[in-house]
Amino acid sequence: MENEGCPCAGRDGGPKMTRQGFLALAATGLAAAIGAVLSASGLTYFISPAFGKDEENWIDLGPASDIKPGTPVKVDYVERRRDAWVVNEKRSSAWIATADGKEFTAFDPRCTHLGCPYRWDQARGQFLCPCHDAVFSGEGAVVSGPPPRPLDRYSVKIAGGRLLIQPQPQKGA
Repeated sequence: MENEGCPCAGRDGGPKMTRQGFLALAATGLAAAIGAVLSASGLTYFISPAFGKDEENWIDLGPASDIKPGTPVKVDYVERRRDAWVVNEKRSSAWIATADGKEFTAFDPRCTHLGCPYRWDQARGQFLCPCHDAVFSGEGAVVSGPPPRPLDRYSVKIAGGRLLIQPQPQKGA
């Protein structure tokens, strides 16, 4: 055998790992470990929103006791929507009405005709849309004008004495 008696020979007389071979193997192993950690981190970052739970988008409008019965009130709020990694904020409003201070109705602030903002006329007790002279009752029903349906509504709930709305319009019936 050629390597017999050589300090570089392995136990069985085969070639022993050289320093260069060991360093190449260590560098390859280290690169694989770094690549695995970076790939796992990146993959987790990109797919984690797909496994997140869907959040119900309830907006807190404040104490329900602030809304007085009989007169609809326009309430402004900031709506935050999370789209994967981005949180978008949008200012919006809703008309809140209650007859007894216990049951509340939230109306989308846009007319169902062409989306113009309407207002409450206290003297007439009706919602008036200035764009095409649409008139809605205090309950959101069409009184006159071109709107094809009543005012759209938002889901409402009371939690801990606070008024919450879900600002996704439900078509008026």
